[in-house]
Formats: sequence, structure tokens, C-alpha cells
Amino acid sequence: MPAALPHSILFLCGMNAVRSPIAEQLARRMLPATSFVASAGVRAGERDPFVDAVLAEDGLSLGERQPRTLEDLEDDYFDLIVTLAPEAHHAALELTRSLAVEVEYWPMPDPTDTGGTREHIMAAYRDVRERLRTRISRRFLLPEAGNATD
Repeated sequence: MPAALPHSILFLCGMNAVRSPIAEQLARRMLPATSFVASAGVRAGERDPFVDAVLAEDGLSLGERQPRTLEDLEDDYFDLIVTLAPEAHHAALELTRSLAVEVEYWPMPDPTDTGGTREHIMAAYRDVRERLRTRISRRFLLPEAGNATD
């Protein structure tokens, strides 16, 4: 059964270029508007055109948003920090050492390590998008059906 929905969620990865911005956009679509969702990286990254392409397939967009670091965030308090890479998890644990913030580690593959054709690379990015969609759904959303009839 999914846990209670936090009021504010931060998705954190290495450079806020691939995994965390995909997670942020998916969560913004899937979760109620009452939830504040953001993403950041441990260090500065560059915008990744494959992220734009894989989000566009899903009707999502980063707009003009550029990768940002923890220091770039206006609000640094979150109810939940979801880390998507080992270095992000280490940074989150260090950051929250004296705070009452829940930290969860959702290890995700890094699709930027994929080589080959454009379609092969896109498949790796799609895989990350779908893994994130599944994790967000399982963690935060209530079952769609089955409750009313039994």
C-alpha cells in the first residue's frame, strides 16, 4: 500500500540533467497540485536533448528550465528527498543529518552511458522514464480500482 503523500518532494541526482528532471515532470503530472515537487543535482549539469525528446513523447516539457543544484533552490526544506544516484544519496544523508527529513534511495540507471544508434539511446532514456513512472505510482498513488467492489 502506498505511503502517505508528502507535501514537498525533492528528486535529487548527480547533475539534474536526466533522471531527476524526468522524475519531477512525471510527479508534477501524476500527483495532486497540493504537492510541491522540485528537482536538483549535487553539481551543475548541462541540459540533455534526449530528456527533452523522451518527455515530449509523453506530452511533457521542461520549458526553459535549466539544470540546477541544491544551492540554486529557493526552499531547502522538503518532507521527502528521493535520491536517484549514489552520490545524490550520500549528499542527501549529509544534508539531512540533523533534520527530520525522510530520504529514500531509488537507484536508477544512467542512460548517458548508453552508446549506439539514436534509437538505442532513446530506448535507454525511455526505460528510465518508465521505471520512474512505476516508482512514483507505487510510492504515492492509491490503487485505481478494486476498493469499491469486494
